[in-house]
Amino acid sequence: MEMPTKENAIASNRDAWNDSARHHKDTPEWQARLTDVGHGDFSCLDETLTELLEQVGVDGKDVVQLGCNNGRESLSLFALGACSVVGVDQSGAFLDQARELASRSPHAPEFIEADIHHLPHELQGRFDVALITIGVLNWMPDIGEFFRHVAQTLKPGGALVVYETHPFLEMFDPEAADPYRPESSYFRSEPFVQNQPIVYEGKVEQQSAASYWFVHTLGAIFTGAIGAGLQISHFKEYPHSNREELYDRYQQQTAQLPLCFSLMGVKRMARHGPPDKPVNQP
Repeated sequence: MEMPTKENAIASNRDAWNDSARHHKDTPEWQARLTDVGHGDFSCLDETLTELLEQVGVDGKDVVQLGCNNGRESLSLFALGACSVVGVDQSGAFLDQARELASRSPHAPEFIEADIHHLPHELQGRFDVALITIGVLNWMPDIGEFFRHVAQTLKPGGALVVYETHPFLEMFDPEAADPYRPESSYFRSEPFVQNQPIVYEGKVEQQSAASYWFVHTLGAIFTGAIGAGLQISHFKEYPHSNREELYDRYQQQTAQLPLCFSLMGVKRMARHGPPDKPVNQP
C-alpha cells in the first residue's frame, strides 16, 4: 500500500469526517442529546474522566478541547465549573452540530474550525487545561508534532489531560472469528485504511473518502509528550472500555487486556537566568 503524505492523510480524514457527520446525527441519541444539553449540569463524561478533571481542577479555568467532534464533551466541562471552553475540530460538519447543541444549552462555548497543525495564533498560550478524549490521537500521522501543537495552546504550568483507547487494543479485532487472537502488530507502522463512512456502531455500505487510522505505541505517546515540553504527572491504565460497544467484550476477562488509559502532562514554566554551563566547562 502506498502511504499518503501527512498533508493528504489529514485532508482525507477531514473529508471522511465531514461525510460521516450526517450518519451520526440521524440517530435517536442525537434527539435525546438536543434535550439533555438544555440542563445546566449536563455532562456526558464518564466517572473516570470526571474524577481526573476534578483532580486537575477545571473550576474557574479556561479549557480547550482539541478534536471536539460535536461538542458534547466541551459542553460537559461547564458542569465541572469551567470559566470558558473552546472546542477545536477540523470537521465543519461536526462543528455545525456542536453549535446546534450549544444553542440549546445555557452555556456559551466557542467552536473553531481548524486543523491542529495550523491552529489560529489567538489560541497560543491561552489555556489552563487542554483536553483530548477518545478517538483523537490515532488520526494524527506524527504524534510528536501533534503534541507540540497541543502544548502551544497551554499557559506555562497548564495541564494536558488525555483519556484514550489503549494502543494495545489495536492488536485485536472484536469482529474476528477469534477476537482474542492478535490480528496486528503492536508496532504496526502503516495506518489502517477505511473507505466507508466513519460510524461508531455497525457499518454503512457506502463509499466515502479514505480515512487513515494511525497506531502509536505508548512509548511514542510518552516520547511525543515529553518532547513537546510536557512533564508527565499522571498515567493510569484501566480494564474498562471507553470505545464502541463492540469492544465491551474485552472487559471482565480472567486474562484482562488494558483497554484505555489516562495521562496528564504539565507544561514546563519558562526558565529565567543564564543557561546551565555545559558539562566539564570551568
